[in-house]
Amino acid sequence: MSSAGLSFLLLLLTLSELPLKAVSTTHWGDIEALKELKNGLDPGSISPGSCLSSWDFSVDPCDHLFSDHFTCGFRCDALDVSGHARVTEISLDQAGYSGTIFSSSWDLPYLQSLDLSNNYLSGHVPVSVSNLTSLHRLTLSRNMLSGEIPSSIGSLSSLEELSLDNNWFEGAIPTSLINLVSLRRLEVQGNKLSGEFPDMGTLKSLSFFDCSDNGFIGGVPVDFSSSLVEVSMRNNSLEGNLPINNIGDMGFLQVLDLSHNRLSGPVFSALFNHPSLQQLTLSYNNFSWLQVPGTLGTQSELIALDVSNNGLQGMLPGFLGMMPRLAVLSLENNMFTGMIPPQYAVKAVFPVEGASSFERLLLGGNYLFGPIPRPLLDLKPGNANVSLVDNCLFRCPQSFFFCRGAVQKSSVACRSFGLVMIP
Repeated sequence: MSSAGLSFLLLLLTLSELPLKAVSTTHWGDIEALKELKNGLDPGSISPGSCLSSWDFSVDPCDHLFSDHFTCGFRCDALDVSGHARVTEISLDQAGYSGTIFSSSWDLPYLQSLDLSNNYLSGHVPVSVSNLTSLHRLTLSRNMLSGEIPSSIGSLSSLEELSLDNNWFEGAIPTSLINLVSLRRLEVQGNKLSGEFPDMGTLKSLSFFDCSDNGFIGGVPVDFSSSLVEVSMRNNSLEGNLPINNIGDMGFLQVLDLSHNRLSGPVFSALFNHPSLQQLTLSYNNFSWLQVPGTLGTQSELIALDVSNNGLQGMLPGFLGMMPRLAVLSLENNMFTGMIPPQYAVKAVFPVEGASSFERLLLGGNYLFGPIPRPLLDLKPGNANVSLVDNCLFRCPQSFFFCRGAVQKSSVACRSFGLVMIP
């Protein structure tokens, strides 16, 4: 090819590139939304090397994802009808960003995931978050956000995960959240929320719910979804009896934590026959007694049971030592009486094929009396964590590791409870 022909070909190639450079790859609305997000943050909190430090709007965002600009923090996947790239995910790094997101319009109709967690964002969540109509995942955890949870979140019909935990949100859970019929995970723990729970029966897909460490009142909801696998309502002000019929219908439930509340009444036997429940934590409540299941616990799936620090009375229930999978049992600081059932000692000392031995057996702080079961006397430190302190047992010297940490109750205390005296 002649030099003239080569020059002409180079000219054509140059001209063919000009229209592409003149047209932005990223939709202009998405660019403006990204600018609003960055402009709302404190410039002093955007450190060198962080995701936001690479956001240089002198170039096109989606067209420079693999260059020195816009190196992280979001991704572009979708193309709209006009051929523009659209932002589908924003996931900021945990770089200590501060500032607010209140002024953001959130005009990002293709955004599916928004994760701003583990930073120092403050202020209210804007109602404009409802503009994120394609959102599947909203994570604002572990910031300093305050005010009420905006009811506009309830219009995000595609939302599957909502994590607002460990902020300063206050007020009640908006009733609009019952419209999130696709929601699988809801986390609001570690806030200042209060009031009673709205009807949650419409959340048929919900599998994980955590509202711990708030100020919720009323009873445990009776309309929980049967699809729930894990529920934690620890450290609130819940009262009343357990809604046992509802819990019994939750056929996939594996973890239930209702500790540090004001719940009362019996611990129903159905919990010990539940088809899937593996971890049950009811400590620091006002429960008064344990119902004995007709099966004596032999069909229980429980691995860990904690009912410590209640007002549980009666003889120490032997059936708990017959649960085949139970490895962790805490009955501390109640008002149980009677002798230690031999089933407990056998389960702690002698492994049985196909069944779990006690890895932790905490019986301190009750009114148990009589001799220590003979098998326990041969238990060596490190084989199991066992505690029998602060009872009315006959001869529990410090030479046994499970008697260390506190002495047995005085004769006066044991007599006042109507027990056999300690000689």
